[in-house]
Amino acid sequence: MFSSFDHVRYVSKCVHGVCYGDVGDNLPSPAEAVQLCTSRNIRATPIYRPNHAILAALRGSGIGLGLILDVGGVDAVRDLASSAAAATAWVRDNVQAYYPAVLIRYVAVGNEVSLGDAGHVLAALAAAGLSSSIRVSTSVRFDVVAYSYPPSRADNPRDISLAYATFQPGASAVRDTGSGLVYTNLFHAMVDALYAALERARAPGVRVVVSETGWPSGGGFAATVGNARRYNQDVIDNVYRGTPRRPGVLETYNPKPGDPTEKNFGLFYPDMQPVYPINFPN
Repeated sequence: MFSSFDHVRYVSKCVHGVCYGDVGDNLPSPAEAVQLCTSRNIRATPIYRPNHAILAALRGSGIGLGLILDVGGVDAVRDLASSAAAATAWVRDNVQAYYPAVLIRYVAVGNEVSLGDAGHVLAALAAAGLSSSIRVSTSVRFDVVAYSYPPSRADNPRDISLAYATFQPGASAVRDTGSGLVYTNLFHAMVDALYAALERARAPGVRVVVSETGWPSGGGFAATVGNARRYNQDVIDNVYRGTPRRPGVLETYNPKPGDPTEKNFGLFYPDMQPVYPINFPN
């Protein structure tokens, strides 16, 4: 899933985070989850609704390099899009009450929803004097790009090898005949397809944040611990370099656990033990 933020000011250290899902009946407490993140050098996270217990636990936590705060589900998006007063109250209760002790960098108005208008939220942030510090956008699924092969036109969706999709060494490189750039993995090709689409839409200055990416460790085809570890570790290791089309830092987050394969995207079990070894560099 991708989020586009106009004129995002990147912090070079804030390139990789882990999504914090709070749907479940056997999850660690917010304080325990925050401690787990800090002990693993995880310094950024998205949360999918304004959970005040989580926001309170993040105060002074060391997760100070950035937070994506989603406004919540479709009903919340609809309410904020239709009412300036609701947006003002939402910003007061969920942003101003915690910022800057909790460094909220982005507000996402919706997560894979087809409706929504961020105008009222943006105006409420501006009225609070926060619009230059906190950016507003929405998270969209990759299928907003109609054609993604080659990247400059937006990998052949019928012919993508597992090795190419999971960063395996020896995967056949793909040359983009439109741009001349060479791709050795699907992740870079997908991101650059979105950048190419933004350029075609005459919005080359819009920066992209990969708000969810990952690989399941069970529950479906090619969903193995080995593939999940390889993919997630290589994403972490590669986002510091950016993509062929846009070298530099690419801000990226791995997803929360969620259903069959979605339940196996998590990096940690509910008891906070790792599903597989993963390294987050300093």
